Amino acid sequence: MPPESLVAHVAEQLVRLCRVTGTAPAEPVRLVADVLGDAGPRALAAGPGWPSDVADDHSPVEFSVAFDRGGPPVLRLLAEAAVADPARVADLTPALAFLHRQSGRHKLCLSRLEQVRDLFTTERPQGLFGMWHSLILRDVPEFKVYLNPEIHGVAASRQVVREALDRLGAGPAYRVVERVLRPADRLTFFALDLEDAGTARIKLYVAQHGARLDEVAGAAAVVPGIDPAEVTAFCELAAGSAGPYVRRPILSSYTFTSGAARPVGYSVYVPIRSYVADDREAYDRACTLLARHGFDPAGLAAAVAALTRRPLEDGVGLLAHVSLRLGRPRPGVSVYLSSEAYRVSAPVPRRIAAQ
Repeated sequence: MPPESLVAHVAEQLVRLCRVTGTAPAEPVRLVADVLGDAGPRALAAGPGWPSDVADDHSPVEFSVAFDRGGPPVLRLLAEAAVADPARVADLTPALAFLHRQSGRHKLCLSRLEQVRDLFTTERPQGLFGMWHSLILRDVPEFKVYLNPEIHGVAASRQVVREALDRLGAGPAYRVVERVLRPADRLTFFALDLEDAGTARIKLYVAQHGARLDEVAGAAAVVPGIDPAEVTAFCELAAGSAGPYVRRPILSSYTFTSGAARPVGYSVYVPIRSYVADDREAYDRACTLLARHGFDPAGLAAAVAALTRRPLEDGVGLLAHVSLRLGRPRPGVSVYLSSEAYRVSAPVPRRIAAQ
């Protein structure tokens, strides 16, 4: 395998990150090689094989470190299975093939996915993806899939989600969320945990385009036990302003379980890279957020050092998102880190970042 290949680059980063979180690297490296498939041996110098929307430079991989209350940091990986035809990036075929290869080895529970898969499948898929894979890299890996609610087009997305959650027994809880959706909001991800356990989640991610802080607070307030003020304080510090957030949208994520009348969990995601001049500023803000929520920022420092040796002032986007997870099952803070396999985005002038 040439050292300049995509899979070699990602695997080297993954091994170093596994050392940081105390994870045995063999199975994570095998999984990332499998999900990348034919795209893995492609030379980095050749550029991305398709315009993956996982990362700004079209790397089909993104890392994250989840700082959980009551436990050690957990390494996670978001990946897009190799796309054979760049004109059909929303085709589910390669993603489903990866799942079926893993289902026996890791005893995946695909029953809920099969209940709704037809809703997210079409001969003429729209949007920037069809299915992404999230791998939670504990001693025994956990799997989650992200499906595209806009696969039939933006106008059809709310009906697609409504029908999917009705089938999964979470329709009443979705209707609570639906009442606070704004016309500008987009349903961007529909996620399913692929485990047969009481903690298995259904999640819906809402992109709140151009939202003000009070609108973010209103989105959070529909979930019992969530303090909207905690959410808005996180957003304001992460983004460096009170909004409105027009460069990239804040994401609100709702967790559903079958039979519950309301969502049981909530997370907010801030695309921090769009509201800073460079990665040094993003890193400093992320460390402040971690400390405020009771986590040692040293874990983030080690993760960043595992990914890159470049000065943080030389680019922007290495730290892509920060999120605050509230409610069950694992509250905490997560930081999302780009592989930067193909490109480092140039920093922006501070006067522009502050606007």
